Amino acid sequence: MLPELLQGTDTGGFLLIQDSVSYSGRHLLRSFISAALNREDAVHVLGFEVSEEELKDGLKGSSIQRLHFHNAYTDPLGWTDHPAFTVHQFCLEQLTHLIKQTSQHKPATLVIDSLSWILRHRSSPDVCKTLQQLKKGGAVRAIIGLLHTDMHQQGTVGSVCHLATSVITVTPGMKGDEAVAKTTKRSKSGKVTQDVSIVSVI
Repeated sequence: MLPELLQGTDTGGFLLIQDSVSYSGRHLLRSFISAALNREDAVHVLGFEVSEEELKDGLKGSSIQRLHFHNAYTDPLGWTDHPAFTVHQFCLEQLTHLIKQTSQHKPATLVIDSLSWILRHRSSPDVCKTLQQLKKGGAVRAIIGLLHTDMHQQGTVGSVCHLATSVITVTPGMKGDEAVAKTTKRSKSGKVTQDVSIVSVI
């Protein structure tokens, strides 16, 4: 199921990668970014936790020109006079404007790194409302988000998971360079399928 998700998140899809302090999901997130670029999607990253240079490390080729990094890493709360992107701009109108400035021809894939940062500074209902609005289409074709589950109450994690069409939970594997990825996918008909994969960090 994981290779199938890498090939293309459905239009209107919301893929959530859940991790914790015991294992980071950012390697998997980067794999989904690479796969979207290889599909010739325009990819917009809301970067709260790592710099643009760190995120792009390992991403190669001309396709990287379609990667648009919105820097919320240097000033996420807008304390300076000219912040690039802040947590307060996480709303449908602002995001639609931001994406259409650079991706005018077709809907883009929106990557949120990470939802945890936003949820620490915005209410859960507000964040969920914006995600639901984005899922309906328009400027965004699909959403891929990273969530650090051990930073939030169970109810908050449950609310975000309820919105997701696919949830991948990563935990440490038996070997140091491996992880266990448990995938839960919900189809439009409501059918739920689950799968477990071993992934390696290269």
